[in-house]
Amino acid sequence: MRWKGRRRSTNIDDRRGRRSRSRMRMPGGGRVRAGGGIGLTGLIVVVGIAWLMGVNPLTVLSQLEGGGSYAPEYQTQAPRSTADDETAQFVSVILADTEDTWGTIFSRHGGDYPEPTLVLFSGSVSSACGYASAATGPFYCGADDKLYIDLSFYQQLANQLNAPGDFAQAYVLAHEVGHHIQNVLGILPEFHKTRRTLSKTEANALSVRVELQADCFAGIWAHFAARQRGFVEEGDIEEALNAASRIGDDTLQRQAQGFVVPESFNHGTSAQRARWFRNGFEAGSLDACDTFGATRL
Repeated sequence: MRWKGRRRSTNIDDRRGRRSRSRMRMPGGGRVRAGGGIGLTGLIVVVGIAWLMGVNPLTVLSQLEGGGSYAPEYQTQAPRSTADDETAQFVSVILADTEDTWGTIFSRHGGDYPEPTLVLFSGSVSSACGYASAATGPFYCGADDKLYIDLSFYQQLANQLNAPGDFAQAYVLAHEVGHHIQNVLGILPEFHKTRRTLSKTEANALSVRVELQADCFAGIWAHFAARQRGFVEEGDIEEALNAASRIGDDTLQRQAQGFVVPESFNHGTSAQRARWFRNGFEAGSLDACDTFGATRL
């Protein structure tokens, strides 16, 4: 990717060099809850009507979501390396490009895109969704509309998972942005509410559809990124498809334990993840990402 010299996002919360020491503190000791009382189909209808009327879907959905607060404390860690600083610049550029892409898409539907914040951390971090270590990997917290990543994950992606390349790294970030899109549309809160009523196997199956849709949304971003002259280079899309394949549940389980347990999958197989990324990339449309209505994943 030719990313240097492009606009960087201002929605960066750089916590590297600080380590969280306290866990999340919620009012009354409760946990963050999200989701409303209408079904997924009804929720999509409400969002569609809101967009047609020129109303931000968040205005409609905000009454369905709960919230909380947290108070992290930090202590100093070792200085960052030059390579870390360049990677931080890179993810800032990618985040900015996702802002441009999704801002345009939302605008076409008569809505505004609420941009998420990207939190860079090292070692561990506190979020409105709880306390996490770098071992958790990149994640999105819908309770505070933030993406979290320890940039050392990219070393693991290249060296341990055999998915090198800057576009592979961009795909990972775009996938987490995909979860933000789901949160804005009310899909993610509805998923969290629904899965509490399901068995573990059923909840895992629903989780797969959520994750594959985020992959498809990442593909939509890549579709528009590829249209920018000089931004996406030859071989970049293949890097993303390779990364999607390398982090499929079946591939990871086979590497870790020598066999797979399909009923425990919660992100999708390698083939499924690559397929849904490609669906989004080729179509460049939200219509191509209906994983919940698909009979074949």
